[in-house]
Parts: sequence; structure tokens; C-alpha cells
Amino acid sequence: MALIKIALAGEGGQGVQSVAEIIAEAAYNEKKQTIYIPNFGLEQRGGVSIAFIQVSDTRIGAPKFNKADAVLALSERAIARTAAYSDENTLFVYDSSFKINPDELPKKVKHIIGLPAIDTANNELHPRVFNIIIMGAVIGLTNVVKFETAKEALEHKLGYKFESNPELRTLNFKALEIGKELAVKSLREGVFNHA
Repeated sequence: MALIKIALAGEGGQGVQSVAEIIAEAAYNEKKQTIYIPNFGLEQRGGVSIAFIQVSDTRIGAPKFNKADAVLALSERAIARTAAYSDENTLFVYDSSFKINPDELPKKVKHIIGLPAIDTANNELHPRVFNIIIMGAVIGLTNVVKFETAKEALEHKLGYKFESNPELRTLNFKALEIGKELAVKSLREGVFNHA
């Protein structure tokens, strides 16, 4: 596997950092090299939070990167904050549940994909698993880790909650599956805009 660089961004409290941690743990469990760097700044509560993830089969040269292979922006403000990490090789994904002015999306990217993560979580599952839908989408779009390994890492991270409420396990695993399916479907059907 070549080096994959991912930037995940969302509002504080959306669970962006948790998703990044789970993906990094899954990559580690697959014996891959991985680096996860959280970026909160002063905005930990109510501001835009960014997680930078790198995964590779070989040694990763630098802890930071300038341009990502995939950017996932989970709010309108996150779109603006992540534009600098995008270029003509970047797959840019945003949550199409929000009304976004197309002019706010980056212009020079490989593809732009809108995924209705919040709407899907609200209408089909539960609002609190929207970030797990995003995690499934990351896996479906980048193949950064195997789906089963991601499930195991999710179980490790949230197992204590699953023990007290087994329905949460089913809900989270279903969200992961739906996110992956949404992403794979969008790639297969070409549901994206050329910037």
C-alpha cells in the first residue's frame, strides 16, 4: 500500500478525533505504519477540529503533510478550513446534508463527493452515529484499512458502552456498513462533481 494521507474535519463534538483514533488503531493492528495528529487549537469546544491521519506499509517520513489524498469536511466551516489541504490529486468529501454554496467548495481537486451522513444517521439510525457513517465512508473511499479490522478497532474503543447497551454495537456496526456502502456507491456511479 502506498502512503495514504487523510484530513478529517468537523465541529467540536462531532467525533472527528474518535474516528481518526479508531482508523489509526485499525491500521496499527494490520501491522501498518500510521500517524494520527489531532488539531484542536483553541477551538476544542464548538470550533472546527481537524484530524490528520497517515497510513503506509513502509516508514512514514514526516508527521505532517501539506496536501491530503482524501479530505472529509463534516460542516460548512470545516470546508473552508480544509481547502488548503486539497489539490488536484485530492478526493474532497463533504456532508451534503448541509445546504452548501457550491462556490465554497475547493476548485482544484480530483473529485468532489457529497455524502448525506447526518441525514442518513437522523433518518435511518440515530444522530449520534453519524461520525461512524463517516468512518465507513473513509474506508469505502480509500481502502485505508480492512472493514473487519475497523470493526474490531471500533469494538475496542466503544466496547465498554456496548456491554451496557448491546443495541449500540448493532447501531454502530450498521452505521459503519452504511457509510462504506454510500461511499462505494458514489464512486461506482460517479456521483461526484468535477471541480
